[in-house]
Amino acid sequence: MGVAALQIKIMPSSPETDLEELKEKTEEKLKQAGAIRIEKFEIQEVAFGLKALIVTLAWPEEKESEDALNAITSIEKVSSADIIDYRRAFG
Repeated sequence: MGVAALQIKIMPSSPETDLEELKEKTEEKLKQAGAIRIEKFEIQEVAFGLKALIVTLAWPEEKESEDALNAITSIEKVSSADIIDYRRAFG
């Protein structure tokens, strides 16, 4: 079984979205979708008070990365989710 390192940028639906709550829901949904491990979350300033959430995770290569995106976009306060990095992980 191969492992990929995915980095996904999550855009909340509004600047008032609670990012801590979004982190918890994202972690829960990704684990249900089959994520091997959630490595870290980062907050990235976008514009006008809007912040994006960047999640880095280990994902099974045999699973479609779209499954991870679909899990995230099913969260109520998520506007969009895009894969910004996909690499094969070794070791």
